[in-house]
Amino acid sequence: MRNETVKRLARECGFELAGVAAAEPAADFAKYQQWVERGYAGEMGYLTDRRAEVRGDPRNLLPSARSIICVGKLYNTPGPADGLISRYAWGNDYHRVMRAGLENLVELLAREAGPFEYKICVDTAPLLERSYAREAGLGWIGKNTCLIHEPLGSWFFLGEIVTSLAMETDSPPQDRCGTCTRCIDACPTQAIVRDEERWTIDSRRCISYLTIELRGPIPEEHREGMGAHVFGCDICQDVCPWNSRAPVTEEQAFSERPFPDIENIAKLSYDAYHQITADSPVARAKHSGVLRNVAVAMGNLGLERFREPLEVLEASPDEMVAEHAQWALRKL
Repeated sequence: MRNETVKRLARECGFELAGVAAAEPAADFAKYQQWVERGYAGEMGYLTDRRAEVRGDPRNLLPSARSIICVGKLYNTPGPADGLISRYAWGNDYHRVMRAGLENLVELLAREAGPFEYKICVDTAPLLERSYAREAGLGWIGKNTCLIHEPLGSWFFLGEIVTSLAMETDSPPQDRCGTCTRCIDACPTQAIVRDEERWTIDSRRCISYLTIELRGPIPEEHREGMGAHVFGCDICQDVCPWNSRAPVTEEQAFSERPFPDIENIAKLSYDAYHQITADSPVARAKHSGVLRNVAVAMGNLGLERFREPLEVLEASPDEMVAEHAQWALRKL
């Protein structure tokens, strides 16, 4: 199948970026193994358990794989960012939107090429998706480890179709970060670290990891650096020059949905939290995790009006939430 046909069909399915990479062992796999060995994955077991080795070769996912169709879908949304919720979580859960688009793409490809074997991957599959997206020409991997496209920036969700189809492959673009260090300088917890000849993320210091993936207490040395972030962090993308003129998505599912302010988040019951976060990426942080994060944010904001909600959180039967509220009250 012609490469141009794949890209045309991908655009018809709502993907702004598309390209093809060879379904071969990932060139970055050794670097990934080194990243894991350094402990940079933190407590994210799904990156370090048996699935870590699966990431070495896409044929572990599909033995007949010959090509990987990589796509990118823009999620940049208009409106001021208040830092509470990361931009990618402003709308509905992107996994469903991406998978629906990829399933549609498979149908269109089958009309052109006939039946073929495939596996759809959206974020959760053991595949080094940014590495293959780079090989497919979608962008380069920046110092902040985001995939960056010239000139569209980095506000993209990535998805893949690992397929048995033989296709012409694309070429990786030139790295255009140059000497810029804005993302490194702006990170309040210094999570972008030098690892030999490259920059990478030490997840244990990253605000997104601390507010979403970490299930236990947040280390005290990182709490002040978290600022008012309750779910995720966009700082390293906000300051990136390549995002200064990033276009806005036309996908309605990613439009900003109503979400309580910080004081009302603190008051959410377990049931109310799950009702509000239904079909939202925010659900991943769990109710207790969000209350933990809210307590830290209130402590960092240092406003007297937060004393009452913090005292309520301090009385929580959840020891983790109570401890973080106590820390925040001491800050007040």
